[in-house]
Amino acid sequence: MDTPRGARALLFAGFGVLSALVGTAAGHLTAALLDPAASPVLAVGSTVIDLTPTPLKEWAIRTFGDDDKTVLVGSVLAGVLLLAAVAGLVARRRTALGAAVLVALTALAGAAALSRPQAGLADVVPSVVAALAGVGALVWLVRAADTDPWPALADTEAARPSRRGVLVAVGVLGLAAAVMGGAGRWLTRLRLQPAEVDLPAATDRAPRFPAGLEERFPDITALRTPSADFYRIDTRLDVPLVDVDDWRLTIDGDVQREVTLSFADLLAMPLVERDITLTCVSNSVGGPYVGGARWLGVRLTDVLDLAGVGSDADQILSTDVDGMTISTPLELATDGRDALVAVGMNGAALPREHGFPVRLVIPGLYGFISATKWLERMTLTTYAEESAYWTDRDWATDAPIKLASRIDTPGSFDTIDAGDTVIGGIAWAQHRGGVARVEVSIDGGGWQPARLGPDVGEDYWRQWWMPWEASSGRHTLTVRAVNGDGETQTPVRADPFPEGASGLQEIVVDVD
Repeated sequence: MDTPRGARALLFAGFGVLSALVGTAAGHLTAALLDPAASPVLAVGSTVIDLTPTPLKEWAIRTFGDDDKTVLVGSVLAGVLLLAAVAGLVARRRTALGAAVLVALTALAGAAALSRPQAGLADVVPSVVAALAGVGALVWLVRAADTDPWPALADTEAARPSRRGVLVAVGVLGLAAAVMGGAGRWLTRLRLQPAEVDLPAATDRAPRFPAGLEERFPDITALRTPSADFYRIDTRLDVPLVDVDDWRLTIDGDVQREVTLSFADLLAMPLVERDITLTCVSNSVGGPYVGGARWLGVRLTDVLDLAGVGSDADQILSTDVDGMTISTPLELATDGRDALVAVGMNGAALPREHGFPVRLVIPGLYGFISATKWLERMTLTTYAEESAYWTDRDWATDAPIKLASRIDTPGSFDTIDAGDTVIGGIAWAQHRGGVARVEVSIDGGGWQPARLGPDVGEDYWRQWWMPWEASSGRHTLTVRAVNGDGETQTPVRADPFPEGASGLQEIVVDVD
């Protein structure tokens, strides 16, 4: 008696899935040895990011937060495995045709890897390895299954070798996929360890950093964000592995002379230390994508002066090591604010996730026009001549950070005990005079002044708190900030696209 048709179809679909997993793991391991960005799944995922409409990207960030990349990679992998199951079903009839489907999948991944701006022929190697491993696995599995007609109920000796052969093949290939995938992840994590770079002390140091309100009120956001907890929003599914000895920064375009700097050249220039809060344009009202840190770097104007900026340029087109471009209005970047070509964060070299070895940090502007990570080139040009990644997607070219405030405690829809408690959080008005006042409204009543935490400077956020005698029932809490220029945070709601969210955060709290 033959194996039922449905069971056999399911078996071959599984063969396709297992073959794809073997190929993906082999490709990932190869990429870990060469360039993680060339991993087949990551290459396809990066292409998907570039092709995704802006509203869908914003939805993903709002919905999944820092896990958006994990969800995307998982979705790409699920799609690959679904198509691989089809390859297995096709291979049930014709092995060569099923193998061709797997080759087509890896060819798409190879094309995605080669489409990266800085890609070379070596970037297609992981996809080639994935194709060879996947096809080899599929052929082995099909041959193992076809050594006899697979009796469904037979206990005869004739049936056992076939089943044993398939089980051996599945076991060996499953183990190989797990080992290669695990080795690839381990190698990538190993290469992403913080770089051991000794940074010189700043010649222009920041004032002594004060103690924050979190020492009294632990639920209020810490005054300084640890580097490991700093938000990360970018288009990359991997982290570039940059060799600091080979890295160079080029300043070209509308300049008197093209300049190329090594990392040592940069460190030999006067270094300044500044406390600056960064904000992502994708941050919604009351959202988490804001962080404060102490940055070490060279003034952007000092670097530009080495090249001598021409008279026509109106933007700095900055490029990272993989060709990602960001445009910054030249006038805003050079108007006297503490714009830095940064090399350090919170007393150490930049973490790889946050731009090692060099990134831009420009206070008062949303990150998508000011915070290029893994910086490699700054081209002085005009908006009429060149457009950057986000400009091409209709985001604003001028994007000053909007005055904003956030309630950290109590949390939205928390249930708290009646009596004396604290309402607290943070507010920011980078390069807009700093935060001068924070006010809270309870149940739509009048605005009550909150107490402010330490003042670290106008380019840094401000903690705040207010005592509250909470009565039983459901209450609505609303917060707003006033900056040093006397501007009050607007209640008008706006989405993050195209120039940043606005509105007042309002939360509901239940009091027992």
